[in-house]
Amino acid sequence: MDKQVIISIGREFGSGGHVIAKAIADRMNLPYYNHEILNNIAKEMNVDPKTLAEFEEKRHSSFFSRTVRGYNNSPEEQIAQLQFDYLRKKAASGESFVVVGRCAESVLSEYPGLISIFVLADRDAKIKRTASCENITEKEAEVMMLTHDKYRKAYHNHYANMKWGDSRLYDMCINSTRLGIEKTTDVVFDYIQRRIADM
Repeated sequence: MDKQVIISIGREFGSGGHVIAKAIADRMNLPYYNHEILNNIAKEMNVDPKTLAEFEEKRHSSFFSRTVRGYNNSPEEQIAQLQFDYLRKKAASGESFVVVGRCAESVLSEYPGLISIFVLADRDAKIKRTASCENITEKEAEVMMLTHDKYRKAYHNHYANMKWGDSRLYDMCINSTRLGIEKTTDVVFDYIQRRIADM
């Protein structure tokens, strides 16, 4: 690919956003960054990825942290900044890639090749999909969905310059319930190809 393309995919929990992102990465033969970011950082730091994952995509608690001269000792804050720096380095190197979450649509907004997508879905569809994927009851799936989205929203709204899920922040917002995951992927892929052609 002769042009740098960075595809940022935000998503509601249970919407299939990460599945769509991975499918797009595979179709375009691009690196895919989701939990891989934390795994790579952990490898560089020579620590267990599970240690870092505990604080991933969570807004820091001000009760147990303090800021001195612009530096915060919160592990959530430090993990977030490590991931943002990782993405900035990848983008600065000229690499094209697909990234899920991590406020990428805001962190990498200066790059002209950025294409930002937000995947949402109907509440009932998200509950049913989560219950099926996690092999849990629909009631448990609903709690899981609400909890994850609560953390994502707080995390995003803390670090990004606009609100999570606000359509003005993204190039495209799409409800995966309408067409299903596979056809939604086709629509997103078509949009990306059209955007690349116009770059």
